[in-house]
Parts: sequence; structure tokens; C-alpha cells
Amino acid sequence: MAQPLCRLYLITPPRIDDLANFGRTLAHALDAGDVAALQIRLVDVSDVIIAAAVDVLSPIAAARGVAVILNDRPDLAAQFGCDGVHVGQDDMSCAEARRVVGKDRMVGVTCHDSRHLAMDAAEAGADYVAFGAFFPTATKETTSRPDPEILSIWQEVMEIPCVAIGGITAANARGLAAAGADFLAVSAGVWSHAQGPAAAVAALNAEIAAGVAERA
Repeated sequence: MAQPLCRLYLITPPRIDDLANFGRTLAHALDAGDVAALQIRLVDVSDVIIAAAVDVLSPIAAARGVAVILNDRPDLAAQFGCDGVHVGQDDMSCAEARRVVGKDRMVGVTCHDSRHLAMDAAEAGADYVAFGAFFPTATKETTSRPDPEILSIWQEVMEIPCVAIGGITAANARGLAAAGADFLAVSAGVWSHAQGPAAAVAALNAEIAAGVAERA
């Protein structure tokens, strides 16, 4: 069966106080609809806490065919056996991240609103590039606000996938899927959804499907 043209990419909350409880919530969310990847993104925590999160959350994702991406830390991604790593422009370079994690793990790169940065990442061997923030977000401080057209242009000229990120919810996901995003990265739009994360995943998948149907 062919994969959908656009898929959901979940990002954890920046802090998880109860891993066991969050693991149950995650399992319900992943069972509610198609999810391609889970990025473990914990802010201002120790390596021990990151290790514990990977230990609890990776089996839940793996059992459902969901790739596990670790944010910012290629060294820990390799050490803990994650499927890949995501690095920002102020973190390790794409080439260095690739050297650390090896050729068999994914490397994703934040490119803000810059096709130039994205093309540099692609040439350096990135497996995907991420554009954003498309909408206001409290999850992470942002300075760029790209137009969705950047996704359409990327689809026309490049082969590696593009991820749309930043303030995405079920209310605004359709346009980004229609514009050409291969993945929609969502954090608060799932975990803070009024009806709960599982309902958010179901709603996002419905909007993604509608958006893909609008593509010319």
C-alpha cells in the first residue's frame, strides 16, 4: 500500500513529568490515526532524563511502526538506538550530525524560511528539511514566518521531503498539506487539544487528507 502524500510528525511536550502516564497517552494517540514519526524533544533536562524518555517511549512508537527522532543530540541518538536526529541551525551541522549517527539513521535539519539553507542541508545529506514556524507558537521561540508557497516550490524542485512546523493544529493543517508539505510536525496542537491527543490525531489526519485532495 502506498504511503500518504502527507503524514503527521509528532513532537513531545518540552517537559514530561510522568513518563508512564505520558506513555499511555502516547499509545492512545498513535492508535488514533496515521503517524510517521515521534520526535523526543525535552528542554533543559539531563541526559539521564532523555535516556529514560527514550527507554519508555521508543518501544511504544516502534510497536506501531513510528520512527523515533531525537532532538538536538546526535550523540545520544546513536547511543540510544534512535531512528534519527533533528538538528537546528545553531546546533551541530548536518554533515557532523551524519558523521555521528552514521549512514543508517535519519538526519533532519531546521531551515526556518530559507530555501538556501534547505538546499545546503540537502547537499550535506539531510533526509528531510523543516520549514517554519508557519503560525504563532509558544512551544519554541521563533523569528521566521514562511509563506506556505515555500512548500510548493520545494516540491517542484527537490526530492527530499519537507516538514512544516510551528503552531500547527487541526484548524490550520489543511492548507499546509495542500501546499505540499510531506509531513506536518505538531506538538501543542496534539497534547493540548480540548478533546485530548487521540482526538487531535484523528482530526489532523482528516484535515491532512482533505488538504492532499486539494493538491493540483
